[in-house]
Amino acid sequence: MNIPMLLPHPHQRFLKGLLRTPYRPYHFIFPSRTHLGSGTPCAQPFNSLGLHCTKSMLLSNGLKRKLCVQTTLKDHTEELSDKEQRFVDKLYTGLIQGQRARLAEAITLIESTHSRKKELAHVLLQKVLVYHREQEQLNKGKPLAFRVGLSGPPGAGKSTFIEYFGKMLTERGHKLSVLAVDPSSCTSGGSLLGDKTRMTELSRDMNAYIRPSPTRGTLGGVTRTTNEAILLCEGAGYDIILIETVGVGQSEFAVADMVDMFVLLLPPAGGDELQGIKRGIIEMADLVAVTKSDGDLKVPARRIQAEYVSALKLLRKRSEVWKPKVIRISARSGEGISEMWDKMKEFQDLMLASGELTAKRQKQQKVWMWNLIQESVLEHFRTHPMVREQIPLMERKVLLGALSPGLAADFLLKTFKSRDQ
Repeated sequence: MNIPMLLPHPHQRFLKGLLRTPYRPYHFIFPSRTHLGSGTPCAQPFNSLGLHCTKSMLLSNGLKRKLCVQTTLKDHTEELSDKEQRFVDKLYTGLIQGQRARLAEAITLIESTHSRKKELAHVLLQKVLVYHREQEQLNKGKPLAFRVGLSGPPGAGKSTFIEYFGKMLTERGHKLSVLAVDPSSCTSGGSLLGDKTRMTELSRDMNAYIRPSPTRGTLGGVTRTTNEAILLCEGAGYDIILIETVGVGQSEFAVADMVDMFVLLLPPAGGDELQGIKRGIIEMADLVAVTKSDGDLKVPARRIQAEYVSALKLLRKRSEVWKPKVIRISARSGEGISEMWDKMKEFQDLMLASGELTAKRQKQQKVWMWNLIQESVLEHFRTHPMVREQIPLMERKVLLGALSPGLAADFLLKTFKSRDQ
């Protein structure tokens, strides 16, 4: 990484801006072989984290400055009380031993919006991340789990499919985690969270874990913590992660940035099918499965399969090694589901061998980082004292038509920017 590019002239203004920032100082984490510009790395790594402390770096004008690079985990751990430390250790130990109750507690912790619980969640996630990397190294650098995004319109048979598919996988020795994203009501803020009631057999299986999560109004319909939940499930030893989304809408675009493979389930009847599903969602699909292909619906299912095969030929190629497939399945009779799993494994093997899967996951990490930055910046903006005072006034003026939304937004942003002056 070229640090001089990150520190534009004049460096004094940049450093002064950092020193004036009223928020808590952030610490940088670098892998053990990372060098900053002309910096000299220390010889001793930080405990089990495999991180180095970079003593110095060369700024763009040749001036050397000392940087103390410390681990976030070490800082946060020192701030925890003995009781909090024991709680985090208990969750971590139970989690890596594969205890479902501890996994459920851990996901509840990361979903919390309480500031102190967020800090505990960061410590737990960092510990799990370190463990996760160690396990990947033992696995010769291969991913520990296969992440699959599953979507489709309401009534496509997603829950029925997941139950049959999940039972088949657990019988073959896999451990399956289902993260079902439930839409929250815009009016009451509540969610049904009824996925477990629709997957009764699978929810009783000890090698399966089903976790419905409310969206709480998050844009895109995917919970803020879905990425963290995936990491915790992988740390608990689940080798197949299914993320079921709300339906057909913005949620699919968010899920596509979290998974290795995106599967679209479609019912065999529904009017003008190609019009009913957004083109962008079909473009994202690595596999399209036409459900309920049994009985009287077998003929319509064949017709829709042919339509989608033709439609996919017109779309832009996304992978050099994989062409999206269209198959027919029936969760009632089990027809086509074993073949569907074979196609999914073929996809995983091809993507791993070509290096596309590794590149995809790296890109997803970057997207995840920027999503968190956007969320954090918006939170800082909303909670800033001067901005918080002005928000009701600006909203009132916009509602009355005295001020345009653009001018109100500019005023609030200027208020936020002038906080240090």
